[in-house]
Amino acid sequence: MPEVWRPYFLSSNGPVTVIDSVMLSGITATAVAAGLCIPEDGNVLVGRTDPQIINDSMALTIQCAASVSNMGRRLHVRNHEVRVLCSQVTILQRLLKESRKKVGEVKKENKRLKKLVDSYANDLVVRSIEQSKTTAELQKQYEKLLVEVKELASHPIPPKKCSGKCNGFSF
Repeated sequence: MPEVWRPYFLSSNGPVTVIDSVMLSGITATAVAAGLCIPEDGNVLVGRTDPQIINDSMALTIQCAASVSNMGRRLHVRNHEVRVLCSQVTILQRLLKESRKKVGEVKKENKRLKKLVDSYANDLVVRSIEQSKTTAELQKQYEKLLVEVKELASHPIPPKKCSGKCNGFSF
């Protein structure tokens, strides 16, 4: 059982406990408001003079007002915190939206670049195959020319005969 806060604050549920809330329960709020001046306070006030009663009433009023003022300040601070958090959420949502847009743009660019790289790779493969064929053909032609050169080198070249107009040179 929770600890009783003030035994003379009685509600329909029993005494007000330390876990009760005047903000969350109308029954608790009514019990506390009704219990501010209890019969014992009346007995105390009977023996006082009018100025003392006025001072005590003013002190009670000031305490109540201070309590309400403190509650108002807390609510104001919480309201300000909520507004700040709402503005931060709005900013973060905008940043998230911009980031998602940039991610989409980057993905599109990556797809475009991948297609381009794939195209270059395919083109390089085709060129490589063509160059391999060309190299093989050139190698065959080179070997064929080597054979022809060897054949020509193995046959002596007959001297050319001059028909008489060799400018004074004899062969």
